[in-house]
Amino acid sequence: MRPARRGARRPFTRRITRRGNARTARSLSAGSASVVTMTNANASAPAPLVLARAQWLTQAREHAARADALTAEWRDRRTAGQKHPIEDFLFTYYSYKPAQLRRWHPGAGIELADAAADPRATWRFSTQGETPGSITLDESGLWGARAPEFKAIRAILHGTASRAAGFGCFGLHEWAMVYRQEEHRHEVPLRLGQRGTDEVVEASDIRCTHFDAYRFFTPEAAPRNQLTPTRETQAALEQPGCLHAGMDLYKWATKLGPLIGGTLLLDTFELARDIRWLDMRASPYDVSAWGAEAVPIETPEGKAEYARAQRGFSERGQVLRGRLLAALDAIVPAPIPPAPRETMPV
Repeated sequence: MRPARRGARRPFTRRITRRGNARTARSLSAGSASVVTMTNANASAPAPLVLARAQWLTQAREHAARADALTAEWRDRRTAGQKHPIEDFLFTYYSYKPAQLRRWHPGAGIELADAAADPRATWRFSTQGETPGSITLDESGLWGARAPEFKAIRAILHGTASRAAGFGCFGLHEWAMVYRQEEHRHEVPLRLGQRGTDEVVEASDIRCTHFDAYRFFTPEAAPRNQLTPTRETQAALEQPGCLHAGMDLYKWATKLGPLIGGTLLLDTFELARDIRWLDMRASPYDVSAWGAEAVPIETPEGKAEYARAQRGFSERGQVLRGRLLAALDAIVPAPIPPAPRETMPV
């Protein structure tokens, strides 16, 4: 069954030493709910924000507890050898492990006071801060090691954020993955059977913009798509209405690693989890045994329900996308031109 939603989280601790302004605001926003204007990475860096030891230890414990709650049911199922066709995806397709998810980072531009003797001082990209006995993120070292990857992620995020969302796909990518295919990725029956599933595909306009969904289309389904996404055109085609583009915010967060705060990482995980449930409820699979009521996108009512939920996820995703970009824009040395726009079905 789907995990119950947790209660409201405690607000960000405000008893801090403020020694910077724009950079400080960016660092806070990377781990909290808002995005504020920040200094460009080419400008002289202001003094960092410093968290007292008691404060950052509390935040690290609260982060670990939140992460443990989010992964508890999956860990229990894994111990029992049980599969879950909906939530396993979050730990298999996205390969970040629960132990990694519970590791807290404050994000860039923040010093942790009295941490020089703490084990986290030995973590990669940890370096001595300006305050004696403190540690902080080695931003130049992180950029030197990850520059090509960070530039590619930033191009995708910027391109996606700049486009209007499309809400006419109705989750047919999952149907195209089983079209005229007797063997399926999940050992779960099809709601309409193979023939009924194929008929839905044949009666529909398929308009998938996401390469990592399109690449799993069956050979017979691929030519039915209105576009031919490739890895090379990903930054030009991604759009914020796509469920998989929303789930991938979690992937980008894991790849940014210590650049972003722990709150943002877990917020992207929660969005990916929520989207995954809609993705499978609207799929051709019968996942009712896992407490997931079908969204029958083969009907007008199902299409309307799917589009409503899709709009909500798109709005949530754009907020998180902005927070990821805020962190990236502060470390990437120079602006990049906007990704080219390609004709996209809506």
